[in-house]
Amino acid sequence: MKITNVEPFVLRVPIRRPIGDATHNFDFWSISGCWIRADNGLTGTGYTGLEGHGESLITDVIKDAYAPVVVGRDPNDVHAIWEELQWGKMHWVGRSGVTQMALSAVDIALWDLRSQAVELPLWKLIGGHKARIPSYNTDGGWLNWSLEELVDDTERLIDDGWQGVKIKFGKPTLQEDLQRLAAVRERIGSGPMLMVDVNMAWTVPQARAAARGLADSDVYWLEEPLYPDDVSGHAELARSINTPIALGESIYHRFQFRDFLVARAVGFLQPDVTRVGGVTEWLRIAALGSSFNIPVVPHAGDMMQVHQHLVGASANAPMIEYIPWLLDAFESPVRVDRGAVELPECSGATTTLRADAIERWRVA
Repeated sequence: MKITNVEPFVLRVPIRRPIGDATHNFDFWSISGCWIRADNGLTGTGYTGLEGHGESLITDVIKDAYAPVVVGRDPNDVHAIWEELQWGKMHWVGRSGVTQMALSAVDIALWDLRSQAVELPLWKLIGGHKARIPSYNTDGGWLNWSLEELVDDTERLIDDGWQGVKIKFGKPTLQEDLQRLAAVRERIGSGPMLMVDVNMAWTVPQARAAARGLADSDVYWLEEPLYPDDVSGHAELARSINTPIALGESIYHRFQFRDFLVARAVGFLQPDVTRVGGVTEWLRIAALGSSFNIPVVPHAGDMMQVHQHLVGASANAPMIEYIPWLLDAFESPVRVDRGAVELPECSGATTTLRADAIERWRVA
């Protein structure tokens, strides 16, 4: 099997209604990635997810820097290809952000090709053992929801079978955030998991000020409370509050995850396969987390299409984040039954895009 062609693409998929968190507001989700075609007629699809900024930067890196290295190679050499791209011409330009997200798209497409070639779903190719994964739902707790919408949506999700829900913090005052949190906890009851996501908006003193309110509402984890590169700040905060810290969606390498683990600054790892360099690096990070006995619950920038395979194959990945924005874009969308993701039996990484979705949402 030899790679014959790499074609970048961008799709903008509308969200059911505009959403907001502490740092962004958006009404569509961008799928920026590439198709990698092989001489046996198979096509692998890989992508990264973002809010519509920097799409052409990602596709330019794929087209100009990564495609020339990949064409003519055997997709089964995925680890060697990953190292060449990581240490290639783009290494001096950036080792995070755009270049790593472009690498993620290429790497995911290679793993999709590999698993199609052996006619296995990705989760079985990498040694998966779980056919059903518990999930929590993120799509009911947005910051721009009114209090009434917030409590109604989170209650509905719990009634539909999800084991937990996540809500966003970032209102003008901490008091308003904590009031919203307490209202959700009262409505959904004491059983379900309830997570809080700050999207990097706090300082250490602000996070400490919220500690009692988080504990009173039995928050399962506090997500991205501080600037994502502040290892010492997270470590200081972890020592001073009882709520575990979750982070990882803004971290791009296993070495950065290692630093948080060594500093005892994190309780849940959230590596995103569309940002850390793809499947190859994600598996390394999961293994690293296992060595510290820290669970991995990935951020779902791919909207679960790839992550379902990775969580299904990782012993220390107890559940998966659920966000349903891209279900209409894929030939084999994620399947959910009573709040649990049921893993697919079709070959590949379930990243193949529907023809009508490409026609409707592809950006020229």
